[in-house]
Amino acid sequence: MLPKATIGPVRGENVTAVVQGTCAPGFENVRAEFARNFAERGEVGASLAVTLDGEFVVDLWGGYADAARSRPWERDSLVNVYSTSKGMTALCAHLLADRGELDLDAPVARYWPEFAQAGKDDVPVRWLLSHRAGLIAPRTPLTPDDVYDWEKVCAVLAAAEPWWRPGTAQGYHAVSFGFLVGEVVRRITGTSLGTFLRTEITEPLGADLYIGTPEAEHTRCAELIAPGVGGGLRKVFPGMPEGPFASLDAHPLAGVAVAMGYLPIGDVNSARCRTAEIPAANGNATAHGLATVYRALATGGLVGSGTLAAMRAQQSRDGEPDLVLSAAAPERLPFAWAAGYMLNCFGYFGPNPGTFGHGGAGGSLAFADPENRLSYAYTMNRFGGSTTGGDTRNLKLVESVYAAPALAGQA
Repeated sequence: MLPKATIGPVRGENVTAVVQGTCAPGFENVRAEFARNFAERGEVGASLAVTLDGEFVVDLWGGYADAARSRPWERDSLVNVYSTSKGMTALCAHLLADRGELDLDAPVARYWPEFAQAGKDDVPVRWLLSHRAGLIAPRTPLTPDDVYDWEKVCAVLAAAEPWWRPGTAQGYHAVSFGFLVGEVVRRITGTSLGTFLRTEITEPLGADLYIGTPEAEHTRCAELIAPGVGGGLRKVFPGMPEGPFASLDAHPLAGVAVAMGYLPIGDVNSARCRTAEIPAANGNATAHGLATVYRALATGGLVGSGTLAAMRAQQSRDGEPDLVLSAAAPERLPFAWAAGYMLNCFGYFGPNPGTFGHGGAGGSLAFADPENRLSYAYTMNRFGGSTTGGDTRNLKLVESVYAAPALAGQA
C-alpha cells in the first residue's frame, strides 16, 4: 500500500495566496515565482528558504495548511517531508563518523551483532547509506501497525535475506533505510535517532524539524493533501501481481512494491505517525529548519572537510540504474547516490554538479551547495512531484534562485 494522505480538492484548482516573508535585494524574482506556484501550478500551502554565505536571502511562506483551506500556512508550519527526512538521518551517521565513533567501511554487525544473519555478516555500513544492501524490505510483508514497533522492524530486517547480493546493485530503500541507519545510530549512542538528531544537531543549530514530533508541536503540523491512491499499488499500477515476489524481475514495478508495499508507514496526518520515529519518511520540518541544517554543511563547521567530502562522494557506478527508482521507466535512467544523499545527476538542484541533498515524495526538497555557500529548502502540502526533485514548482524555484545576480553564472 502507498502512504495515505488526506484527499483534498486540489486538481485543476489554483489558490490566491498572500505571500509572506522576505527576499534580499536581487532575489525578487524568487518571490514572484513562489507566488506563481499558487496562481498557476496548484500550490495549496508552502514555504521556501534559501541561505547564501550563511544569511537567509529568501524566507517565504503562504497559502493554507489544510485541504479545507481554513488554516493559514505560517512561517513555523511543520509538514511531513517524506524522504527529505533521509538527509537528516544520514547526517546523524556522518556526524558519528566525523567524531570517530562510526566507521562507514566497518561491517554493520560490529555495531549491531544481530544483523550478521542470512549472509549479511560482512555488509558495511556504507552500503546501508548508499542503498546497496539489498534490504529494501523484509521478505514477509509487515502490517501498517508493525511499522510503529521499532524493535520488531529491526529484528525482521536483521534476519532478512537480501533481495540481491549486497554491493552488486543499488535500489532505493524507501522506508527500510531509516530503520537500518537509525538502528546503527541507536546501538552506538544508546538513544533513538530522533533524539540524537534533536540533541546533537537541530537544537544546537536552532533548526525547526523533528523525526518523532512531540505532541505539543502537532498543532503546527500542516495536513498533507494527495490524490486518492486507495487500493494500493495494484490500483495505481494495473497488472501488479499478488503476493510476494520471488525476484525483482517478476514485474517491472516489483521493486516499488517491495520497497513501499512491504513496509507501509500508515496515515502521515495522524498523531500516531507524527509522534513515531520512521526516519526515512516521517520527518516534520519547516523550510527554514531544513535550510538551517544544510547551511551548516554549505558553510562549514558542523562536520570536517573530510567528512563533507565523504558525504557527497558518489557510491553508484557510472550509468547504473536504481532497481526501485527507475523501475517504472522503460529506459531505466541511471541514478547516482552518495552515502545517504542524492547527487545532482539530473540538474534538479541547480547548475553545480557538486550539490547534494534529498527530495521527498510529493515535492519537498532540501540541499547544500558548498561551492556557492548556499542552502535551499522547499516544503509543501499538496502532492505534485517525485522523490528525485523533478517537480515543476521546485524546478522553477531553483531556477529563479540561481538566476539572482548574486549567483548568475555560477557553476
